[in-house]
Amino acid sequence: MMAGLREMRDQMRTVDLVIETRDARIPLSSINKQFEQIVKGKHRVIVYNKADLAPISIQTPVREALAKRSHHKVLFTNTNVNKSVRQILDVARELSARDPIRYPELSIMVIGMPNVGKSSLINALRRTGINRGKAANTGAKPGVTRTLSSRIRVLESPPIYLVDTPGVMIPYIPDPIVALKVALTGGIKDNIADEGVLADYLLYRLNRFADIDYCSILGISQPTDDINEFLQMLGRKIGALRQGGEIDTDKAIQFFLRAFRQGKFGQLCLDDLAPHAVDEFFKRSMEEAPLSKNQAQKAKRAAQRQRSLEKAQKRGSRSH
Repeated sequence: MMAGLREMRDQMRTVDLVIETRDARIPLSSINKQFEQIVKGKHRVIVYNKADLAPISIQTPVREALAKRSHHKVLFTNTNVNKSVRQILDVARELSARDPIRYPELSIMVIGMPNVGKSSLINALRRTGINRGKAANTGAKPGVTRTLSSRIRVLESPPIYLVDTPGVMIPYIPDPIVALKVALTGGIKDNIADEGVLADYLLYRLNRFADIDYCSILGISQPTDDINEFLQMLGRKIGALRQGGEIDTDKAIQFFLRAFRQGKFGQLCLDDLAPHAVDEFFKRSMEEAPLSKNQAQKAKRAAQRQRSLEKAQKRGSRSH
């Protein structure tokens, strides 16, 4: 994670425009505060990708919430729709047109947490801009892009180039609910996250979306808040059985999570966008970038050493 941030910082001096990609299903939880210092002073566009998986009704409150806190342009994109992707190229064109001497060509960096669709966005920009095929690897698992790629041309006139970056994860997410949302949308590898806890949280949320009939979608008999009962029903329905007829709950969990990530339950937003909830989120989560556990331990040890040094100095001054 830190290596990815260092690479981004080193490359930033050659970048004219930053495209910060977030997940429209978690418009607040997919913000990474650690980008702020790295991209400070750069032209930036906030792109909420996977907009086809989130309700269109979230777009106005998200734009209003961000407008109170920054001047950056906010776009919502679906990488399967050229018109949607073309919005980003239009922003780049406008930047070049305002100062063609300064920007005879543009270099754009795409940043974002893992699995927000950065590589899919790069491929869509290339397809839309110059009608070329896939340039960046994509995948449903986080961390597909490992290192900074060479520049990828996405427009001929003006010449516009893109640089993809590794997904940079907040090293430690202190809010467990935010961590669940990020993991549920694929931002944390399933072998790191507890899939059983994710499934339980997803069931909890689906039961609170009044307009989501997950029973009909999954073909199970009745709603329930009991994750064990739910997995038994789902396992029987999909034929996830072990030898002897026992339900394979692991397979049922994986089927359930995959159904959510593929949009089988319709357009959902997991973040609360009520004004008071947004204000509380920024107050609680965005005032300072959280430290990783390792960073926190180092800071604690440094503080202890400083206190020991101060005590030693005081003892030395008294002895004189």
